[in-house]
Amino acid sequence: VTDMVHGVPPFPHVRETLEKASEKADMIVVSATPCEALEREWAEHDLAKYVSIIAGQEMGKKAQHLEMATDGKYPPEKVLMVGDAPGDMKAARANGVLFYPIMPGHESESWKRFHDEALDRFFSGTYAGEYEDALVEEFLASLPETPPWKK
Repeated sequence: VTDMVHGVPPFPHVRETLEKASEKADMIVVSATPCEALEREWAEHDLAKYVSIIAGQEMGKKAQHLEMATDGKYPPEKVLMVGDAPGDMKAARANGVLFYPIMPGHESESWKRFHDEALDRFFSGTYAGEYEDALVEEFLASLPETPPWKK
């Protein structure tokens, strides 16, 4: 990742979403990517200012990151994990928190929906339940039967 990823901008609507969310939320990055690459990418695009912690693979598993950042600090319905992989959803479920899926192949549309609709629902307390369930169902249906790296 360190050698390959340079100058790749974030998806459309990511910056606007982080700006909007940062007005009301504490945010962290949890990732299986090495810390050095994450810190470089987030700094390169001036996004690091929106998050408190950038936690990469050296700091543990995603579920551990969520637990350390939220346990005893926030009720589960006030925590939302945004992710693009089944492992992200698994980490959210392991901590009993909400999950917003970024749909594979439809990342720009997913970030726009998050910015325009889902984030407001989260803040107003109307995200959990039917709305989240429908997004997760759509996410699961969008996953390929065979991951591209196994073809």
